[in-house]
Amino acid sequence: MTLSLYNTLTRRVEEFVPLAPPRVTLYSCGPTVYNYAHVGNFRTFLFVDLLRRWLEASGYEVYHVMNFTDVDDKIIAAACAQGITIDALVTPFISAFVEDRDYLRIVPAHAYPRATEFVPAMIVLVEGLLRNGTAYRGDDGSVYFRIDRFPAYGRLSQLDKRNLKSGASGRVSTDDYDKENAQDFVLWKAAKPEDERAVAAWDAPFGRGRPGWHLECSAMALELIGQRFGVRILDLHTGGVDLIFPHHEDEIAQSCAFTGEEQFARYWLHGEFLNLRGTKMSKRFGNITTARDLRVDGVEPAAFRLLVYQTHYRQRLDLTDEGLAGAREGARRLGEFADRLERAGQGKADPTSPWREPTDRFTADIREALDDDLNAPRAVASLFDFVREGNRLLDAGSIPSPAARAAWDLVERVLAVAHRSHARTEIPATAVDADLTPLAETVPADRAARLGWATRWAAKRVEAKRRRDFGTADAIRAQLAAAGFELRDRRDGSAELVDRSPD
Repeated sequence: MTLSLYNTLTRRVEEFVPLAPPRVTLYSCGPTVYNYAHVGNFRTFLFVDLLRRWLEASGYEVYHVMNFTDVDDKIIAAACAQGITIDALVTPFISAFVEDRDYLRIVPAHAYPRATEFVPAMIVLVEGLLRNGTAYRGDDGSVYFRIDRFPAYGRLSQLDKRNLKSGASGRVSTDDYDKENAQDFVLWKAAKPEDERAVAAWDAPFGRGRPGWHLECSAMALELIGQRFGVRILDLHTGGVDLIFPHHEDEIAQSCAFTGEEQFARYWLHGEFLNLRGTKMSKRFGNITTARDLRVDGVEPAAFRLLVYQTHYRQRLDLTDEGLAGAREGARRLGEFADRLERAGQGKADPTSPWREPTDRFTADIREALDDDLNAPRAVASLFDFVREGNRLLDAGSIPSPAARAAWDLVERVLAVAHRSHARTEIPATAVDADLTPLAETVPADRAARLGWATRWAAKRVEAKRRRDFGTADAIRAQLAAAGFELRDRRDGSAELVDRSPD
């Protein structure tokens, strides 16, 4: 099989064919950082993590961008309520997100742009839309997008354009609106006193103000992939199902109207909700469980990953105490098997090895499952089948073959659902665009934060080796070893980070 993915744009599973293989450009809508990200958010980010890991395991070279929304209505309101600037409000929550991401073993994106860092690019985009007539300045001083000038509007969300209002009587100036209220949307919001108080206003040729939420992602994606690759179409764009409309619909309209391209992204992938007590988890409903809540409760990251991957990313997931307890036991069983496999060593490449048939079946099942629209539940089922067969062989004293070890390593590298006696983190061969300054940070005291610190520096070491800066690579390895971390390099340029520091 080849990789096939469900494309929201066409409502069908399609073979994945990137524009310029093996390169894949991936843009993910990240958190709005006015509060801690909840586990419903992280369910989406874990689906993206699986996508990224499987693409790289399949030989693709992924360039991954995930944004931070650090200016919007909610952020400005919260900053004004506290009497601080938007930067002062969001900076701690960005740091918290990074800690939570590392705790859940999510591979870092290559770039994490903050919207406020790309306002000049947003101004250029609005100027282009004003010039070609798809945008206009309203009598309130804001700039709006004319949906009646973009015939494809509504294609992603399958809205009926005949029911949409347009023009002066049909403007939407908020950053968020209901599916029944699709009208000309705001690109640039005229500055208000609260924007000035929160330091959330910029000068522009069409009036002082600040960007609308939808504008931000288009500008950041086009700027980053345009600078790096000279292209204006993404291969993949991901997010939660609640972003299909209006956010992603509006992204498509303004991006395509600006570039003249028929597409903004070739494939649109959306993850379903995580429910708590039968209700969609959201800050609005007040039913929040954060990643740090899981950490305080002693929930192993592998257990939460296993819980998430036992349900397909396009199906709703209910978070229950029973489900989480089952996932913790499952992750423990997987970790015990992984430790047994490691202690048992490796046998010679023997074609008559009893490991051959279960290993071949396991490898084929995993690839077939994940190539089939990231069917993680099927992959997890195959994983437990292999563990049962492998434990039987280990009990009989059979030494695992190199192929069996390689098959297990592949699954750990992609799913990371085994709770090991020592925490392990996979560092991909294409890790990050790293600032290779000397390693001089203080090692955090908190265990999860310490692992995050080590993961970031292990990724920088991968980049240093790619640049053939072996002096920096050796210095990073030595510093990580002094902090209790072992690095195991692989032939493909990736690495495994093992935390051997005492609890």
